[in-house]
Formats: sequence, structure tokens, C-alpha cells
Amino acid sequence: MKDSVRQWLAYAEENLACARLTAANGYYNPALQNAQQAIEKALKALVIHKGIEFRKTHSVQELRDMLSAAGETVGLTDDDCELLDSIYLPSKYPLGSALPDVQPDLGSCDACISIADGVLRCARKVAGD
Repeated sequence: MKDSVRQWLAYAEENLACARLTAANGYYNPALQNAQQAIEKALKALVIHKGIEFRKTHSVQELRDMLSAAGETVGLTDDDCELLDSIYLPSKYPLGSALPDVQPDLGSCDACISIADGVLRCARKVAGD
């Protein structure tokens, strides 16, 4: 495994660990942000592993679609991508809640953490970790 892929996966693992800790302590916006970041970084690790050229992006959907075009399935549905892409800016900045028209809660955090866990398992398997 390339060092850069290993590094992206290590950062993704840290984000996932932070998502779990912050959710467990009632900090839901940071939990959602870290879950989204774990997924984004795991997908970027796979994009690098596959040798796919990409521009700077924070879109989970865009990264998933790049991998899909290269024949790699990562287990993210369109609904998953839409949810995760809706989290990025609102969870980082005080523009409102992290999820449109609802307050983030433990349930939404658990759902995103579960998605992140699945994507990271897939990324580790594909990258040979």
C-alpha cells in the first residue's frame, strides 16, 4: 500500500474515532462533521490507490462516482451521498443545523457513523490493509 493511501486512511480512522467520542458526549455537529470527513478521506484514499486523477473536492457523491466509474463499489447509496454532502458546510460553520430542517441528534450521528464504518472497512479491504 502506498504511504499516501495509508496516511489518508489513518486520518479517516481518527475522524471516525472523534465522531464516536463526540456523539457519545452529546456534541452532534462535530460528530457529523467527523463522520463526513472520515468518509471523504477514505474515499480519497481509494481514489489515490486506484490512480484516479481528481480535483480538490469535498463532495462524497463526486468521489463515489469517480470510484464507481473505475469499477469500484463502496456501498454508498445516492441517499447516503446526499445526506453526507448536506453535512459538510453546516456542521463546520454556524449556518444552522447540520441537517436541513432538523436538529442533529444521536440517531442521525449513529447513522452517519455506521455509514463511515462501512466505507472505512471497504477502503481498508480494497487498499489491502
